[in-house]
Amino acid sequence: MTVKRPRLVVLISGTGSNLQAIIDAIEAEALPMDLVGVISSNPEALGLDRARQHGVPSECVDHKRFTARAEFDQTLGARIDPLAPDWIALAGFMRILTPEFVKRYAGRLLNIHPSLLPAYPGLNTHERVLAAGETQHGATVHLVTPELDAGPTLLQEAVDIEPTDTPETLRDKVQRVEHRLYPKALAMLARGGLEPAASEANLRSRSHWARSSGPR
Repeated sequence: MTVKRPRLVVLISGTGSNLQAIIDAIEAEALPMDLVGVISSNPEALGLDRARQHGVPSECVDHKRFTARAEFDQTLGARIDPLAPDWIALAGFMRILTPEFVKRYAGRLLNIHPSLLPAYPGLNTHERVLAAGETQHGATVHLVTPELDAGPTLLQEAVDIEPTDTPETLRDKVQRVEHRLYPKALAMLARGGLEPAASEANLRSRSHWARSSGPR
């Protein structure tokens, strides 16, 4: 019997390095999903070229053409729905989505954030952790909810901060983690082996995932 592979759409705005990690994992058969579309909010995003080079359907919904966030989100949703995705992954998608859009795809909208959430939501995380004198930083894959960077954690991993680290070196460390973590989380979702963390203590663990008993 042929097992249906989950369908994945990735939303981007920039270089698409996490998109590339996802594509590489699919091509290496480490991620059992079908990447059915890439949509960018930026017509100049390098990630669009990455998608085209691998034969992935791609398009742009240019946010600059919209005066209201709700109008942009409605158009974006109209492009997503015909692709019938099981999962939608934000990968450097630099737009704040309206609560209505998030609720429309509740439970299947993912993001990867460069911090050990719930610590340091928002922007400039590398500078902020260094300014605070933290000894660890990292990345978190989480479900998206209307509250910014507040959705349930699916997977996270920490890196040690060295005294010589700068925002740039720390960014590079965290990006290497992201490129492993996002495909890993998606692969676990595809196999039915990942559920949101249940407590704040889990959110702060060095490497956490909660396994279900089998496919959902």
